[in-house]
Amino acid sequence: MNLKRLPSSVSLPPLSLVLLAIGSTQIGSASAKALFQEAGPAGVVFLRVGFAAAFLFLLWRPQWRSQVRDHLGLLILFGLALALMNFSFYAAIDRIPVGIAVALEFIGPLGLAIVKSRRVLDILWVLLAGAGIVLLTPIGGFALDLWGVGLALLSGCLWAAYILLSVRTGRALAGEEGLAWAMAIGALVLAPVGIAAEGATLLQPQVWLPGLGVALLSSAIPYSLELEALRSLPIQVFGVLLSLEPVAAAIAGFLILGETLEFRAIAAILLVTIAAAGTARFSRRSQI
Repeated sequence: MNLKRLPSSVSLPPLSLVLLAIGSTQIGSASAKALFQEAGPAGVVFLRVGFAAAFLFLLWRPQWRSQVRDHLGLLILFGLALALMNFSFYAAIDRIPVGIAVALEFIGPLGLAIVKSRRVLDILWVLLAGAGIVLLTPIGGFALDLWGVGLALLSGCLWAAYILLSVRTGRALAGEEGLAWAMAIGALVLAPVGIAAEGATLLQPQVWLPGLGVALLSSAIPYSLELEALRSLPIQVFGVLLSLEPVAAAIAGFLILGETLEFRAIAAILLVTIAAAGTARFSRRSQI
């Protein structure tokens, strides 16, 4: 995917860029949850995707040309996956802590990577991830909203679909063009849901200004930093670094929202993180 380079003043090493992207994404997720009291999950996700689409259109200026029209069906599927992935994730963190939701969401891309790999070593990562999920089930008095768990797992499945559709779209169109159109379609899908749920609330500056911040932190900034890092960072190293997302989410949830986790939940997050890191570290490049 081609992207305009970051300003020349940005000269950080690629590892630092990825870590900053991870921090930005999870601060954005925690900040989004803090905004739920004002606009609710439906309103906040609409603001995030809508502002992100506007930013990408201003940055990349995609054109409505014949090649885009020829692949409109694919773009609609891509946009639907993007919209539903974000909506289910925001609905999940409205019910369960951010760190747990991100750990559960990682099951989607982790499962996709394991299915594509088909190696004996992957059994270990399956067992570790499975143990993490078991620790998050209401066994032995552990209380966790089951709807929240289900929505986080649904978001993970949609994340896997998003990855597959992203690859197909990247092959059909210039990478940035496909993502921009998919984001715009996602915003259109979420518009009636967000407006019906929150209405005029979305027009208030105390709502849409933080919503703009969430969009920048969760989409624009991390996309730019990650793509810049990938110019020189091996994809396997990038994947291992991304496995830190659940831990970063737990830290952001604690610092911004005051969400504290029991030892059992922390252990579950670490197990999923290790499984994701192992899958990325020992994966083989293959066509999806």
